[in-house]
Amino acid sequence: MKHIDSLPEMTVLHDTKFHSTHLHRQVSFDILLPEGYTHSNRAYKVLYMNDGQDLERLQMQQVIQKMAPSIEPFILIAIHCGERIQEYGTASQPDYKQRGAKAGSYTSFVLEELMPYIQQHYRVLTGPQNTVICGFSLSGLSAFDITWHHPYRFGKAGVFSGSFWWRQRAYENHYDDHNDRIMHRLVRETSLTASIHHPQFWLQTGSEDERDDRNNNGVIDSIEDTLDLIAELERKGYRWGKDVRYAEVKGGHHDQATWSAAMPDFLKWAFGKPQ
Repeated sequence: MKHIDSLPEMTVLHDTKFHSTHLHRQVSFDILLPEGYTHSNRAYKVLYMNDGQDLERLQMQQVIQKMAPSIEPFILIAIHCGERIQEYGTASQPDYKQRGAKAGSYTSFVLEELMPYIQQHYRVLTGPQNTVICGFSLSGLSAFDITWHHPYRFGKAGVFSGSFWWRQRAYENHYDDHNDRIMHRLVRETSLTASIHHPQFWLQTGSEDERDDRNNNGVIDSIEDTLDLIAELERKGYRWGKDVRYAEVKGGHHDQATWSAAMPDFLKWAFGKPQ
């Protein structure tokens, strides 16, 4: 464990020695500890972040410091990506190009290796009510997929510009929105059990995320795919603005600057102090 930086508001640690059996590689991650962590015995809620190598580009320390008065303190575990195009995706099925073939292994790494390690070495509260995950683009799809299929581990997920276009058939090969978007189908085919806590979702897009509009209806694909996924959630009983929140950033692009600007809204949603 290497100590990187120490600020009055938080302590930042960097771990490069963690070996994952599931991923067959070393995994690096940053740990951001809140103010007062080292001087108390308090346990904290935890946020696991995919694409954690982008902490600086997301300006996470500055955003968290600015939001401190309105959110509960939490521990951030920022997981650096590895073979990104293979380890992120939907765990049960790769896309039509066999991308995401290691997404199941990544899910197992998070659930069976990383989370137990963090719970053993840091004072984190456990249970879905205290555990959040987020991601960006393809890692946002990963965060959604992990949470949707493991609601007993994660109670909330934040998805910034999620890659919900993830599909099992190429557009030119008789592609069909309803059947071929993988995450939409997985949500549709899941039977929700009343006894299980159902996770909540915060989903963000930018109006300039992309230019593609495959059906020429005037709505870019990233927005349409996200809204269609919310519609699938609503058919499962999710309530717009209650169980699922949608944040569309006017002029927002598919980049860290836009996601950083949207981060305060996500953090307030995930860790906001009770009114």
